[in-house]
Amino acid sequence: MLQLRPNCECCNKDLPPDSTEARICSYECTFCATCVETALKGICPNCGGEFAPRPRRPLNKLVKDPASKERIYKPSGCSRLA
Repeated sequence: MLQLRPNCECCNKDLPPDSTEARICSYECTFCATCVETALKGICPNCGGEFAPRPRRPLNKLVKDPASKERIYKPSGCSRLA
């Protein structure tokens, strides 16, 4: 099950579970669409993989399976690619 991480690893922008701006790689590294398109040029700085829009979990399912609250913020990994 996807963790639905709460923020962009580059800019720390909030990405709530229903965000259409969230992008993930196959390891669930999570970034906002702006950082993926600009700083990252579509390549994950952690694994080198590609990104896809993160699926949104239906609100009624978030009660049983809530989104992660763990924030991962690694701006240095993104700035080296800019």
